[in-house]
Amino acid sequence: MAKKTYKDTDGTSFHGVTIRATVEQLTNAFGEPDDNNTGEDKVNFVWDMETEDGEVFTIYDWKEGRPLKLDEYVVWHIGARDKSTSNTAEDEILKKL
Repeated sequence: MAKKTYKDTDGTSFHGVTIRATVEQLTNAFGEPDDNNTGEDKVNFVWDMETEDGEVFTIYDWKEGRPLKLDEYVVWHIGARDKSTSNTAEDEILKKL
């Protein structure tokens, strides 16, 4: 099952896989994100994660351009090193939500 990681997530990128959830749902499932919820950066929230198999990925909002409400539904990008890991991450995230 997907879990927070302290491994290096450099080299991850978006491969077209998204999920829809609230900040509250993701925080309840995966713990506190790194956040800068000002709307001034490309990303307000990010979770550094890994799959059951130890492959790293990230969950992040992209260019919302505004502070996010914790209970609002947002489309989150999944960043990974390849499409397969993105798909695995999506499955594991949805099972935990």
